[in-house]
Amino acid sequence: MRITCPICGERDSREFSYRGADVALRRPSPDASEAAWDDYVHLRDNPAGVTRDLWHHAAGCSAWVVVTRNTVTHEVLETQLAADEVRA
Repeated sequence: MRITCPICGERDSREFSYRGADVALRRPSPDASEAAWDDYVHLRDNPAGVTRDLWHHAAGCSAWVVVTRNTVTHEVLETQLAADEVRA
């Protein structure tokens, strides 16, 4: 799979570290129940279709990139800097 970094251009996905889908980014509070932490650490959705994920360009410019992609076709539909997503 190829991911277009908004800063560096198109790169192989092996240059990026996958951080997770939007749901995976919502960390429980430190005082959350054991069940909540168990769900956060171990349970992930595995959707078929379009997802929005957070990727880190670890072997490049170190940018955080929001990638909209289709998990069935492996097509990357859109990329944008995570910082731009926060400002929007």
